[in-house]
Amino acid sequence: MNINLTLIGQMIFFALFVMFCMRFVWPPIINAMKARAEKIADGLEAADRASKDLELAKEKAVSQLHEAKEQAASIIDAANKRANQIVDEAKDQAREEGERLKAAAQAEIEQEMNRAKEQLRGQVAALAIAGAEKVLEASIDENAHKELVEKLAAGL
Repeated sequence: MNINLTLIGQMIFFALFVMFCMRFVWPPIINAMKARAEKIADGLEAADRASKDLELAKEKAVSQLHEAKEQAASIIDAANKRANQIVDEAKDQAREEGERLKAAAQAEIEQEMNRAKEQLRGQVAALAIAGAEKVLEASIDENAHKELVEKLAAGL
């Protein structure tokens, strides 16, 4: 056997094999690689979009949280104002009730004083009549001199 002929035969067979591969095997592999590259590019693009969407969602969540805190603060402030208003109203009502009770007690005291004065006037008038009876040693008719006794009692 001749080495040269074997070598030339192998070269021809290799050349035919390469042409066969370039014609039938290589195009599907290249197409599969292109499709895979497109899928990877689409996946990276989707990941970038998702990342941007996530950032937007985080910003929106932060802004909504900030708004919620502001609303909560305003609600708490309004509740505190209302509570202070209720306390002030209750104080005013209590003050008015106290003044009313004080006025009623003052009126009752004045009535009791007037009753006591009238009672004392009556007792003083009875004592005055008793004293006058003893001084005059005569009986004074209470009904006859009632006007005089009332003037005397009013003067006390």
